[in-house]
Amino acid sequence: MAGKNNANIGFEKQIWNAACELWGHIPAADYRKVIVGLIFLRYISAAFEKRYNQLVAEGDGFEDEKDAYTMEGIFYVPEAARWSKIAEAAHTPEIGIIIDDAMRAIEAENKSLKDVLPKNYANQALDKRVLGNVVDLFTNNIDMSETDEDKDLLGRTYEYCIAKFAAYEGTKGGEFYTPSSIVKTIVEVLKPFDNCRVYDPCCGSGGMFVQSVKFLQAHGGNRDHISVYGQEANADTWKMAKMNMAIRGIDADFGPYQADTFFNDQHPHEKFDFIMANPPFNLSNWGQDKLQDDVRWKYGTPPAGNANYAWIQHMIHHLAPNGKIGLVLANGALSTQTSGEGEIRKNIIEADLIEGIIALPPQLFYSVTIPVTLWFISKNKQQKGRTVFIDARKMGYMVDRKHRDFTDADIKKIADTFTAFQNGTLENIKGFCAVATTAEIAAQDYILTPGRYVGIEEQEDDGEPFEDKMKRLTGELADMFKQSDTLQNEIREKLKAIGWEIK
Repeated sequence: MAGKNNANIGFEKQIWNAACELWGHIPAADYRKVIVGLIFLRYISAAFEKRYNQLVAEGDGFEDEKDAYTMEGIFYVPEAARWSKIAEAAHTPEIGIIIDDAMRAIEAENKSLKDVLPKNYANQALDKRVLGNVVDLFTNNIDMSETDEDKDLLGRTYEYCIAKFAAYEGTKGGEFYTPSSIVKTIVEVLKPFDNCRVYDPCCGSGGMFVQSVKFLQAHGGNRDHISVYGQEANADTWKMAKMNMAIRGIDADFGPYQADTFFNDQHPHEKFDFIMANPPFNLSNWGQDKLQDDVRWKYGTPPAGNANYAWIQHMIHHLAPNGKIGLVLANGALSTQTSGEGEIRKNIIEADLIEGIIALPPQLFYSVTIPVTLWFISKNKQQKGRTVFIDARKMGYMVDRKHRDFTDADIKKIADTFTAFQNGTLENIKGFCAVATTAEIAAQDYILTPGRYVGIEEQEDDGEPFEDKMKRLTGELADMFKQSDTLQNEIREKLKAIGWEIK
């Protein structure tokens, strides 16, 4: 399929070429600390230089005034931290020190970045010749001057590259970043609005927030009229999310540091209009024994061996009275009865919180192959006592041999189906969508697998009577049998001619 798609990797491929320079010189797990930092530095420097040249051309002498940049949402980059200085020093022994000093200088001028930027470039383990080659690639081969709001720059790049590393080393990737097809689907279904509060309790690189802002802008809203809250347990990923938001000009509250969401909730008393999340799938050993009587377990204590229903209940706990949730879960959560999970699911269903379930096709993630589902939960459903099920497993197309993507039309079809349900105008379509009452779900033992409700797609009648079709097909089969016999005899004769006989 030609043209732009949600998985287009042109820009990311350039970054991967830079990352390949490091291959064999640093562990794959450390690559992002080098590459992502350089992406950020190169990006903000390009934005600064563009604004700097504009100010010089205006001739008012404001090019060295910090406010002339910050008022435009551009980070002020001190002279020693500008990419031109780094490029000049690419092949000097001091290149690592110069980059680390540049990161410190930027943090000093931009307090929101304090303790966020990587400063590991002077590390003796990092080959300075190779680092210089990477700097050259960023200087000569990667143009960021026109990078626009259409790219979730850091998240997409990291996801693409870590998947490549995973192919070599078998490492797990993608836990911090949700593919854009899935994020777009969640956002298009939820439809965040002006003056709303959006939360992600396991925010990774912050892709949910980026897409929420883009949705708001596309529908005439003001990007400044959305409040973003998130939490992330991994220190490096928390920093990357901060950088991603900084590049986007999104003011986000991620707490003062990284923290475990279950044990150190950074927003314990906050309620949110929209919660969007891709929590770690089937997380075990999450600390259930120390959280037995937690106020969040309103519908039942989640089992120690799987945090799926801990994540669900944590999110429900943080919902505003009219709040909505969109989250990604492994398919097992739809039907499991293990360790009380079935009872928790029953209680949530009976509380009339499940608004919709969407079964996704495989291979939307770069590195996760297990089947997943989108859950939509609402505190105040428009269709009381009813839930919509959508089977989207046949949707999308293969971008390459391993990766599937949704088109914008696919995402629109899913979102429009959900909207029609909310408006009470949806008609069931065999094999694709169906609306079920709470009583009907109860009759299925509270199992939420979409296939149970949507059924099998009806086959189009080709107009050929059954008797005629069977005569035709059995005749064709008889002809094939005759051809098979003929070929067998020919093969026997040829083998016999060279001294081999099949008994």
